[in-house]
Amino acid sequence: MLLVWDRTSGNTGIQTRAQGHMMTLTDLGKESAGDSGINWITATFMVLFHVGAVAALFFFTWNAFFVALFLYWVAGSLGIGMGYHRLLTHRGYKTPEWVEYFLTVCATLALEGGPIFWVATHRIHHKHSDKEGDPHSPRDGKWWAHVGWILVGKSMHHDTETLARYVPDLAKDKFHVWITKYHYVPMIVLGVALFAIGGVPFVMWGIFFRTVFGLHSTWLVNSATHIWGSRRFETRDESTNSWWVALVSFGEGWHNNHHAHPVSARHGLAWYEVDLNWYGIWTLQKLGLARKVYTIKLPAKPHGNESAPDADVAVAGVAADPQSDLVSA
Repeated sequence: MLLVWDRTSGNTGIQTRAQGHMMTLTDLGKESAGDSGINWITATFMVLFHVGAVAALFFFTWNAFFVALFLYWVAGSLGIGMGYHRLLTHRGYKTPEWVEYFLTVCATLALEGGPIFWVATHRIHHKHSDKEGDPHSPRDGKWWAHVGWILVGKSMHHDTETLARYVPDLAKDKFHVWITKYHYVPMIVLGVALFAIGGVPFVMWGIFFRTVFGLHSTWLVNSATHIWGSRRFETRDESTNSWWVALVSFGEGWHNNHHAHPVSARHGLAWYEVDLNWYGIWTLQKLGLARKVYTIKLPAKPHGNESAPDADVAVAGVAADPQSDLVSA
């Protein structure tokens, strides 16, 4: 397999030597949106899912509730936290290929798009956190940081050149290119299965209510943990640690810890900082399914706020990785 870069067109593609078949990022079928145009497809689905979440309240059953709770963990923890974020974006640990792909499929059930666009957006956020170029900084407004950036503009519609720059590691993987284009397929399959098993209540809770609750949990990391909370590290942005955001996002709320040490697979650094995503990674490690797990430890006697390491220092242990500047920015 060969990663191909076309300087004239700006396309990155994958070419198999045996078949000579080219799969390019342009196959994803997205172009950069305007700076201020409404993303009507995204906005329409957001409205429909929120209406469905409210309607789910009229179809409550305990079985449907527990199905939703389980899928909330599958999509939010296994998928977004352990998969998209700590594995694909920051490469805080390594797994066998099949585990990486499984976590990626779980993440698509969160309705947050495919891995290539999600990872590119998050790497851009770290590179420009709370500065010009940050896709979702509260400096542009609290509501903008929470959801406005998704509904308006180009933050989730990067062009081919941007993708090639920020996600070259994923762009050369056929599966990640394919699942990014068809990220909605697992959700459709899940919806059909839920309807077959439990009828309308399972669909309303397992798809609509669960998804909307999970979306806001993720969005709170973008908004709330750059506004309210405590700061253990003096980072170059306004990231904070928030215990309540951590509870609803499986540990992603320890955001100041994360921005200080972005490659660390563990975000809850103190014993009292509950980090369910880290517990999941630790479990994979004990099962032999995760290796090269990068973590940091707090000093025995901290003295006030600590300075965060520079980006190059933050990637200790993975400096040999040519993509380290992307995963730690």
